Amino acid sequence: MDLIFNSGAQGAAGAAQNVPGDLIKDTTTATFVADVIEMSQKVPVIVDFWATWCGPCKTLGPALEKVVREARGAVRMVKVDVDKNQDLAAQLRIQSVPTVYAFKGGRPVDAFTGAQPESQLKAFVKKLMSGSNAGPTIDDYIAEAKRVLEEGDPQTAATIFNQILQEAPDNASAMAGLLRCLIAVGQTAQAESMLGRLAPEIARHPDITAVATALELARHAGGVGEAAELRRRLAADPDDHQARYDLALAYYAAGEVETAVDELLDLFKRDRAWNDDAARKQLVKIFEVLGFSHPLAKSGRARLSTLLFS
Repeated sequence: MDLIFNSGAQGAAGAAQNVPGDLIKDTTTATFVADVIEMSQKVPVIVDFWATWCGPCKTLGPALEKVVREARGAVRMVKVDVDKNQDLAAQLRIQSVPTVYAFKGGRPVDAFTGAQPESQLKAFVKKLMSGSNAGPTIDDYIAEAKRVLEEGDPQTAATIFNQILQEAPDNASAMAGLLRCLIAVGQTAQAESMLGRLAPEIARHPDITAVATALELARHAGGVGEAAELRRRLAADPDDHQARYDLALAYYAAGEVETAVDELLDLFKRDRAWNDDAARKQLVKIFEVLGFSHPLAKSGRARLSTLLFS
């Protein structure tokens, strides 16, 4: 899974000198693969990202080491000084310290950020130890790929989704993710072709129908005029509903989804019945593509409901 947690790392360089063997060790960009990726195939590995200037790291790091020692080898701990390993921190998208990752089977499976009490650290390690021989599930990989896609890396996300589909070719969520990657890089024709070849039982999956809606939106958005010209039309006539509708689609096509939602809500407020309720219908499609739990979908639905019942 792609949970990214921050937990303290070491504030003092020699804190683990008395730890037997390699139960707790420092790592670098050069040794990360051996110390974490390969080692986590055998035993869970906790990775503590820290910095010398980080106050919470100085308390969390030793507390985490204590809990790891008490696990008596059931887990390992690796420490990364982010200032000395900036490339590694960037690759793993470390935004702040302390940050703690937990790895199993070569993949991150849990994480947290910020200082934690010892009771929480013990629960974190206990959870990691349970079923320690079981690697991440397909759902974990899908969640990771979705996160990568959301963070703007469709190529890497597509690689993960393809690997999942090699193992589980009928996984609708993974297929939907791959189709979204194609849309993200502008390969809508290929996405539509793949969508049309899906088995009916997969095509009916909610994740796939949401992608179909996304493709429909992309087709419509691709046919609207220049945003600058549409804005000029609205400046001349704020009640030019067609211009506002087309501008919303242009914003959507440009990735400015929140602005597109704002324009459609404004249009609905001005004339909810315009063009056979077009603004509301388009909003519903956008919310479907975003997903029920997306913050913009939640806030947009709430604003639309307020307008509906006002």
